[in-house]
Amino acid sequence: MEYDFRQILTTWGPDATVQPSTMPLADAQKFTKSIALGHYENFPVVSFFLPRHLRQPFYDIYAFCRWSDDLGDELPSTEESLRYLKWWRGELERCLNGTVRHPITIALAETIQQFSLPAEPFYDLISAFERDQIQNRYETYTDLLSYCQLSANPVGRLLLYLTESATPANLQLSDNVCTGLQLINFWQDLSRDLEIDRIYLPLEDQHHYGVTEVDLQKKVSTKKFQQLLAFEVNRAEQLLMSGKVLSRKVPRSIRLDIRLFTLGGLTICKKIRQIDYRVLENRPKLSNWDAPALLAKAFAGKFK
Repeated sequence: MEYDFRQILTTWGPDATVQPSTMPLADAQKFTKSIALGHYENFPVVSFFLPRHLRQPFYDIYAFCRWSDDLGDELPSTEESLRYLKWWRGELERCLNGTVRHPITIALAETIQQFSLPAEPFYDLISAFERDQIQNRYETYTDLLSYCQLSANPVGRLLLYLTESATPANLQLSDNVCTGLQLINFWQDLSRDLEIDRIYLPLEDQHHYGVTEVDLQKKVSTKKFQQLLAFEVNRAEQLLMSGKVLSRKVPRSIRLDIRLFTLGGLTICKKIRQIDYRVLENRPKLSNWDAPALLAKAFAGKFK
């Protein structure tokens, strides 16, 4: 089933004329699964190798993330996005205090209770999408990392909590991998983000390499831009490589998935290099043809 955000919003948004107060848990879980399986991503939301008992929790968490992201990106104005995100924050509070009414939070509440998940990662995700409404440029790399801490790192942390492997060392390694994935997604989508007036390249790095916003808006990958992006890709790749260590520290049940996520990011790094960093003209992405090689490397534990 294809994920249709606007159709769902009409039925289950804050302005719905009639909103059912309850939904059976089984139906809510089907709802989150349909969202998880109905949206394109660089990396599969749930792989065939993930233990069955973790699949529905993954669907529930992903649906929450996807829905939160779309409330920030798919509405016509900043004011409307902020209003809807404020409403969604209230729905999360209902989820946590036992008065759920939205299909996503009905399913999510079960997962939170079953695995004793902390609330902070979910609030952080909403904060990230709220931040997108008021900040579209980043002065420093440190500032950009603070955004990744809210937008990307919570997902990896929740995975560790699901598998009871959220040690301080593992959480830091997970943060590195998730930040690396977020960064490489930024560089992959530079051209798309320009169209919605967002630039995630730190201004300090642009200045260092002599790249201006006017240069970016021309969507021509100049030599200076290629040098800048090479620097950024290398930085993301270094973070992703910490996944090599993390995949040996988590339970065997999710090692393959950690490797697949990491290898997916590393493959995008490789594809960006193959087009000589010309992402302003071409958007590199994973294809079905990449899957066999990624699986072979994941099984072998190879990251190069």
